[in-house]
Amino acid sequence: MLKLYGFSVSNYFNMVKMAIALKQIDCEDVITYPNQTPEYLAISPTGKVPALQTDDGVLIETNVILEYLDENYSGITLYPADAYQKARVKELVKMIELYVELPARRCHAEAFWGIRGEDITKKEVKRALLNGMQAISRAASFSPYIAGENLTAADIFFLYSADLAAKVATKLFDIDLLAEAPGAKELLAKLNDMPEAKAIAEARKEATPAFNAYLQKAFQK
Repeated sequence: MLKLYGFSVSNYFNMVKMAIALKQIDCEDVITYPNQTPEYLAISPTGKVPALQTDDGVLIETNVILEYLDENYSGITLYPADAYQKARVKELVKMIELYVELPARRCHAEAFWGIRGEDITKKEVKRALLNGMQAISRAASFSPYIAGENLTAADIFFLYSADLAAKVATKLFDIDLLAEAPGAKELLAKLNDMPEAKAIAEARKEATPAFNAYLQKAFQK
């Protein structure tokens, strides 16, 4: 059986959880926070999550894990068979991560935990988020999913990246980030209404107190 290392508040962990749920794969969760202990570094070379233990070894990096699951397990397909369409989905995944998820992450500490960041950082993040969402608007179709008629890995990345980025943009910059991409709000609502997403959201809610306690200890060091 597969083992997935991570924790339910992690959006990257939840991306993999969503893929596993959609494809109805048996998988054991091993609750793990990022750490640099020798034991975990022997599993995940970076000490980050998620990490997926397979029969052949461990895989890290969420997009790599999603591709592995899609190629090796039946059920809903997360990447099209056509080479060009598959490349487009991978392109959208990369755009969402580089131009929405990662910029917003720079301000997570202030937006979600009240740890004030530098003004120059916030200025850079605001510009990056607006440019990123506008770029996605030009590249995506939102008809109704981000790459067309079928749900793909790009939608999973969008679900667990755009929601957090939109909260950062609202709280710190007072801007409606999703309005920069017509169709984005409707897609996010559609994805959040899926039973798999609702179950993951409930698990996240239940795991939040323990994660906040973990963070409080980390911030005190």
